Amino acid sequence: MAAQTVASTPDAATSANPSASTLSAASTGSVDLGPAAALSCRECGHRVPLGPVFACEECFGPLEVAYDFSAYDTEELRARIEAGPANIWRYAPLLPVPADVADKPNINPGWTRLVKAENLARELGVDPGRLFVKDDSGNPTHSFKDRVVAQAIEAARAFGFTTLSCSSTGNLAGAVGAAAARAGFRSCVFIPHDLEQGKIVMAAVYGGELVGIEGNYDDVNRFCSELIGDPAGEGWGFVNVNLRPYYAEGSKTLAYEICEQLGWQLPDQLVVPIASGSQLTKVDKGLRELIELGLVEDKPYKIFGAQAEGCSPVSVAYKAGHDVVRPQKPNTIAKSLAIGNPADGPYVLDIARRTGGAVEDVNDEQVVDAIKLLARTEGIFAETAGGVTVGVAKKLIENGLLDPTLTTVVLNTGDGLKTLDAVAGTGLTATIRPSLDSFREAGLA
Repeated sequence: MAAQTVASTPDAATSANPSASTLSAASTGSVDLGPAAALSCRECGHRVPLGPVFACEECFGPLEVAYDFSAYDTEELRARIEAGPANIWRYAPLLPVPADVADKPNINPGWTRLVKAENLARELGVDPGRLFVKDDSGNPTHSFKDRVVAQAIEAARAFGFTTLSCSSTGNLAGAVGAAAARAGFRSCVFIPHDLEQGKIVMAAVYGGELVGIEGNYDDVNRFCSELIGDPAGEGWGFVNVNLRPYYAEGSKTLAYEICEQLGWQLPDQLVVPIASGSQLTKVDKGLRELIELGLVEDKPYKIFGAQAEGCSPVSVAYKAGHDVVRPQKPNTIAKSLAIGNPADGPYVLDIARRTGGAVEDVNDEQVVDAIKLLARTEGIFAETAGGVTVGVAKKLIENGLLDPTLTTVVLNTGDGLKTLDAVAGTGLTATIRPSLDSFREAGLA
């Protein structure tokens, strides 16, 4: 299906809560979302029942899922996880999902490989056995977004939504399209009109409606917020708006997997890309939950945020010592990270400072160099977001901010086949005649 293009509405009003007609009876407390107990405001702590809402009615702060883990025995929980399926549902006891989630039609992402990156470590000057790449390109639609969408679709089921939607910089659109097709939902997703063609095709192929908005991601997001408050949006579950508290919890599974794959140990350092900032904040939440549950030994860890220079509002704020993130107009090849007004930006700053990490950025040329470096050393073809994290890791080591003697995990969140334009200059080494003489003349012998 070809993408439609509609005009953006920059002054669209943002609705924190959907109209009463969009709230199902499930939101009154009868919904089964496993250990999820309520939604809690990150700013003031006010609690509300589980439902498709995302902003606090008291202070307009963001809501997130609060749990009751009090009944869990550590060793029994560990055994239950290890006996679970090779996807994110092994962690169902720690997520807002029903106990039978693994039996429902879903794309079942997760349990992606944690690569010991010895060749890359040598290039970067990291001690042997200390550098790992968490390669999430192996998910069903080849990005980490499958994790958050798989989580959101369970909430959509619980709240009785019939249409799955999102605002997206590309990867999320494909993940929503695939998950909706698998689960039998209608999908209608919204993207900036000038995304990479590969991501447009991948989002459209699943048969849902794909709509291009004339503007950047922030324009798209404002439009979706307006649609939620309109009767036309009744019955729509926007995974990263009115379902955002549940959707965001999917990113915790990255932290769970990394620690389990390291033998139930915390990494010392993590480098995480920043778009909205939600992934980084939920990775931190996942690590803290594992500590609180006794599944890993408590020790210090540092979280580093990675941005592209052409869209680096969090990095700029961090370096200036600010607590407020000033929006930017994106201008970078790393379009999956091109969110100029990141919702979780202030929380990223808090986490970087609390853990002793940092937020850094690299320019587009460094992004491309890092994509090629990771491919050449480890056989991992990352999309531009992965180039950002590897490039930032390299810069952090060179600047003495990332300790090369400690266990470090760098996240690659998507497949390079989605962003081929970034490395379009890469091609044939030589063109020869089908003869040994031509082979030798080309210097290939």
